Amino acid sequence: MAELKEGNKAPDFTAIDQDANKVKLSSFRGEKNVILYFYPKDMTPGCTTQACDFRDQYKKFKDTVILGVSIDSIERHQKFIAKYNLPFSLIADVDKKLVQKYGVWQEKKLYGKTFMGIVRTTVIIDKTGTVRKIFPKVKVKTHMEDVLSALKEI
Repeated sequence: MAELKEGNKAPDFTAIDQDANKVKLSSFRGEKNVILYFYPKDMTPGCTTQACDFRDQYKKFKDTVILGVSIDSIERHQKFIAKYNLPFSLIADVDKKLVQKYGVWQEKKLYGKTFMGIVRTTVIIDKTGTVRKIFPKVKVKTHMEDVLSALKEI
């Protein structure tokens, strides 16, 4: 996989959302910007805070589609959306194709153990399908301000 870089075309994908609908990145081209945010796991503290921040600021994302991506199942995504009233789609990347394509499936360390997992990352893709901003190793606390600021520049 080529390294994901700002200014390059975003790798296209077709994936399944929480309702088993196919979501194709290129279908938004020419119409909407896309915020693709990769997060480790539904119902965990940081991931819940991040999702709720996107929910709470949702009206500020005009002309923008928000897609959350984790390797959780469709069923788990449905519960997460229902519990927190999330107004955007979550991609169920159970086969890890999308997280690998975007390079966010990486080796991580926690409490002295090494394992593979999603490194919290957000990618902003403009209406032409170009990667405009990459936020690697996202810090949840300040992330929403950073994303909204970056969108103003598009």
